[in-house]
Amino acid sequence: MLLDTHLDVVTPEGVALHLPVAGPVPRALAWLIDFALRLAVVFVASIVFGLLGRAGTGSMAVLMFLVYWFYPVAFEVLFDGRSPGKRALGLRVIAADGSPVGWRASFTRNLLRVVDMLPFGYAFGLVACLADPAGRRLGDMIAGTLVVHLLPEQDALAVPDIAPQPPREPLPQAEQAAIVAFAERAPQLTPARRDEIADIAAPLVEARGAQAAEKLYAIAAWLLGRRA
Repeated sequence: MLLDTHLDVVTPEGVALHLPVAGPVPRALAWLIDFALRLAVVFVASIVFGLLGRAGTGSMAVLMFLVYWFYPVAFEVLFDGRSPGKRALGLRVIAADGSPVGWRASFTRNLLRVVDMLPFGYAFGLVACLADPAGRRLGDMIAGTLVVHLLPEQDALAVPDIAPQPPREPLPQAEQAAIVAFAERAPQLTPARRDEIADIAAPLVEARGAQAAEKLYAIAAWLLGRRA
């Protein structure tokens, strides 16, 4: 969508994410799908509870309350931030730092829909989405959440292509595994976080920062059986 954009965030683990933020059009389509599903649930339930006469009136009221308020919250928290509508449109609700959305944030963003709906037709929410660089409605701003396009599944991580180099001394198996894991994950980290972790191995590689990271890449390549 033309109104979509990207947002760069860094997770608490130091992983840099380039998030494709969802604009108002796909979000509106996802909401319409969820709204239709909720209407279908209420319609079927009204027929069932209608057969119970007055005894079903209270149960129907409770069900309508749960469907309206807890349907989005339950899906966002229990199903990886994806309601059926968001799943159909390839969207996901996450926290602003890229982590999964929690109960408090989900309740907050959904309770504040009553504000985003004002004065009619989600007018406040639409204006907020268009004005905010991250495409957030008011509920998202206060809850600290984002709606993003689901990133495609990535292939298994691989060690950067670099000339292999054996370690200066034999390494225990645990240290070998740690070096390979670092080399696989480091390309996804911010440079500062990568260098910080590489500094832990400074006595082994006799280097620090970016140079230490390069030497760890080379050792990992050797451990994985690559040869020059």
